[in-house]
Amino acid sequence: MKIARIDQFFPRRRVRLVKITTDTGLVGWGETTLEGKPKSTAAAVEELADYLIGKDPLRMEHHWQHIYRSAFYRGGPVLMTALSGIDQALWDIAGKYYGAPVHQLLGGAVRERIRVYAHWGIGSLTDEGKAAAKARLDQLQRRGGYRAFKSGPGGKWRGHEPPAVIDAFVERAYLMREWVGPDVELAFDFHGKMTPVLAVEICHELKGMRPMFVEEPVPQENVDALKLVSDRVPFPIATGERLLTRWGFREIFEKQAVAYLQPDTSHVGGITELKKVANMGEVYYMHILPHCAIGPVAFSASLQVDAVVPNFLIQEQVDQSLGGGLLKEDWEVRDGHIDLPATPGLGFEIDEKEAEQDCGIYEEELGGEFYYASDGSVADW
Repeated sequence: MKIARIDQFFPRRRVRLVKITTDTGLVGWGETTLEGKPKSTAAAVEELADYLIGKDPLRMEHHWQHIYRSAFYRGGPVLMTALSGIDQALWDIAGKYYGAPVHQLLGGAVRERIRVYAHWGIGSLTDEGKAAAKARLDQLQRRGGYRAFKSGPGGKWRGHEPPAVIDAFVERAYLMREWVGPDVELAFDFHGKMTPVLAVEICHELKGMRPMFVEEPVPQENVDALKLVSDRVPFPIATGERLLTRWGFREIFEKQAVAYLQPDTSHVGGITELKKVANMGEVYYMHILPHCAIGPVAFSASLQVDAVVPNFLIQEQVDQSLGGGLLKEDWEVRDGHIDLPATPGLGFEIDEKEAEQDCGIYEEELGGEFYYASDGSVADW
């Protein structure tokens, strides 16, 4: 069996797919969505296709090593996202070839179902804002019985903000806790917007409502700054969605900089590398909570690793990750969990008519031009 062709599609905003077809007719799907760079990975996949065409698709580790190591300049988000999607598609082919879900090829499941969390929060303390948030919460609890949610502080945050700005976010957080009660987990994604001192201040304001974790309290580039926050906060800190490969996580491990890791299967290096990062984290008693805020193919790939990793805690899930019209049957959330994937490959049957189209939307996907209104300087999204 050889790889015969590689095609790419952009069927939804923030969803880019790669399809690998073999000369036997077996097909594998992967996701190469790179938020904020919707065109960049397409060129990378085209370059990698020159190597892959004619090769045995079942040599996943060999191809991973070649793609990562053959270039003088290794890594980076564009190459790693292209590699991640290709790796997912090759595992999809392997599962179909052997007639087994990918998690069986990875060593077999260590759990019976996979816990997920949804995105939900209170955006405004106005009557309209609270009503909208309550309606969304009711919808999520009816639809999937979620027992964990993640929100964020919203808006633009400077090096420090006046008490009114901080207090408004803290009030929303405590209101969320009041609404869901003590049996539900709540987490907050700071999205790397904060300085270390502001992150510590806000985290101490939140400690009374016992967050599950705070994600990316500071930008990911400086591990010492991240550890400074983690050492001064009495609940778990998480990071990892923008870290790539084992080498990108190495310093996090060595400095014990966080409690939780959030590698993204469409950025970190695919299924092959996500499992390796998780296995490294097990040595340091760090749990993984894989990041996934894109499409259903990336989400399905994450589920396969979630099934086999002992130190897995919970999987991120957004609405379109469950299917978004691209799968013939959406993933179903019950009591905050998804059943183990049971069909060969990545566990889904794709709707090719929907998947093999181009939505034609190449807009900035992470906020566009983002400035502080008062002085016109650049703000983090």
